[in-house]
Order: sequence, then C-alpha cells, then structure tokens
Amino acid sequence: MTSYQNCALEGASAVELTLALYDGIIRFMYRAISAVERGDPDQRRAAVKRAMDIVIHLQATLKMDIGGKPAEALSDFYTAMFALMLQASLANSTAKFEQVIANVRNVRDAWRQVANDPDGVVSRLQVVDDPSLQIPAQIQRSGSAEVTAGASWIV
Repeated sequence: MTSYQNCALEGASAVELTLALYDGIIRFMYRAISAVERGDPDQRRAAVKRAMDIVIHLQATLKMDIGGKPAEALSDFYTAMFALMLQASLANSTAKFEQVIANVRNVRDAWRQVANDPDGVVSRLQVVDDPSLQIPAQIQRSGSAEVTAGASWIV
C-alpha cells in the first residue's frame, strides 16, 4: 500500500474503511480473472487468498450481539462469497469471479449510501429476502455452514 493510501485511510470512518475493504475484494477478484486469462495459477491463488483474507476479516469483525438481523445477513453473505471464491478458484472460472464482483458491488453500494447519508439511510435501512440474490445450489453448503438465500438492503 502506498503512503498516500495509508494517509487516506488514517482518518477514515468505519463505513469508509468497510468500503475500502469491499473495493479490495473487487480489485483482487479482477486480478484473479486476469490470472485465469493468462493461465497463471500462482497469481490466481494469490489474488483469491488476499480477497478471502478480507472476507475473513469482515466476518470476524461483525458484532453479532449488536448487529441483529443485518449482521446475520452479512455473515451469511460473507460465507457465501468465501465459498464462491473458493469454487471459482478451483474451477478457474472467470464467470464465478465476476459473480463475486457483482454481489460485492451490490452490498458495497448499500454501504456507500450509508456513507453519503448516515442518518437518513440508516433509519430507512432494512434487510429483506431478495429472490434475485439466491445463492446457487452448488454453494449452498460450505463446510458445516448452510446458506439458503441472499439478502439485500432496501432504502
């Protein structure tokens, strides 16, 4: 990370840091896609590992006791994205990496709305079941965790 990036993040709010982490996931997924297209498995694995590390960090910092249903939905989302990244890497699938990017962008956009208008958005923010975010059947089970549906934030 450059010193400019370090300085930019020093005064960032929690929401701005979360946005930066989501941007990191997206950036590493694009690197993974590029590595697949070049036929470079080492770079693909390195990019996926960095993105997974971010997801693990996001999952670990959730405050389930305070966050309620939104925290539960984010936990399910992170579990699904981790599983999808793993599948994409194992299958050398640019389409699955692109699916991760699209899903992360969707949630990042909700966080961006919170960053732009924290008082107005948070008061209207609610987690809803969204059939368009159904997690593909092939990744509904990851380890012992079972994920059945996605969630979306409606403003």
